Amino acid sequence: MTGQHLMNTYGRLPVAFTHGKGAWLYDEAGKQYLDAVSGVAVCGLGHAHPAVTQAICEQAARVMHTSNLYRIPAQETLGERLCQISGMDRVFFSNSGAEANEAAIKLARLHGKHKGIELPTVIVMENAFHGRTIATLTATGNRKVQAGFEPLVQGFARARFNDIQAVESILRNNKNIVAVMVEPVQGEGGLASLDDQYLPLLRALCDKHDLLMILDEIQTGNGRTGTYFAYQQSGIKPDVVTTAKGLGNGFPIGACLAQGKAAALFQPGSHGSTYGGNPLGCFVAEAVVKTLVEEKLPENAAKMGQYLRNGFAEALANCDQVVDIRGKGLMLGIELKTECSAIVAQALEAQILINVTAGNVIRLLPPLTINKSEADQIIERVSALIFAYSASSQ
Repeated sequence: MTGQHLMNTYGRLPVAFTHGKGAWLYDEAGKQYLDAVSGVAVCGLGHAHPAVTQAICEQAARVMHTSNLYRIPAQETLGERLCQISGMDRVFFSNSGAEANEAAIKLARLHGKHKGIELPTVIVMENAFHGRTIATLTATGNRKVQAGFEPLVQGFARARFNDIQAVESILRNNKNIVAVMVEPVQGEGGLASLDDQYLPLLRALCDKHDLLMILDEIQTGNGRTGTYFAYQQSGIKPDVVTTAKGLGNGFPIGACLAQGKAAALFQPGSHGSTYGGNPLGCFVAEAVVKTLVEEKLPENAAKMGQYLRNGFAEALANCDQVVDIRGKGLMLGIELKTECSAIVAQALEAQILINVTAGNVIRLLPPLTINKSEADQIIERVSALIFAYSASSQ
């Protein structure tokens, strides 16, 4: 069997996996791989987690879909749990992170229209990634992924990431600004993180100018950075927060949460989704969230993330190719001096799954369930790959 009938949208590696358990995947030949990318931050509970399997089987045997024309108790339960965790008031469920971000952008535009602004404009960041729909593609700060899809959407202004003065400068020169949208850690943008003071300063700016503060936690949410949401490490609350990826542990579901004035913007007819918040997706996500909280996996992400960073700092101390080791929780980036995409295929040969982003940053996103033995193997295998790559590039 080949993929000749699939659209050519991915540069796939020559491997297919048949099953997995925890942090491990197995290919068609039975070869075992250590999964240090988790389906790009999706499988926070690892593979074949019994709580997820049980939830899928139970709900699929009852009802999978009814549509949002009717009450969906599983949606209500999940919404209540996420709002309690996040401090938000209401939630809209979608099928993906891009759709959650679309909902957030629509909330920003409604906020602007209610203020009488004809061209509501959202400040977004350089090197950001918010999705591949036309609006989220425009919000994304990567010309490579935008190329060929012009004309892009009006209503966005771009600031330097982690530069509050850049936001202030735009506000002085553009009276149409209605919101600021930012990722606490830029997953696709090289694992750059915001300084500790950035979000409190941004919160103050948004309050001063009556702007919606929108945090894209598609990748950083659901325990990945050491707290359930990354913003909870800053002592502030956004007006809108989006998440997806780890929310369903592989089942497609996204969420756009809002509080205060932002939570009241959508009315019947303002927005919708045929599949969004279906009984199966919400029942599975409820099991995921419950497991994350009860097993204290955000805390394990914080502990094991620090363990990995310390381990890599020691193992790679004498490697001239390494520029920086950074990240939060189990969202790590190892920046190299030169482009290193070839190391992904080399890692596959070494039976470890990794990812390269921004051209020269090795991205590690292991399951939140990993233990020290698995972390040690990640350090050992990835460090060996980096030293071999460094030697070959001299």
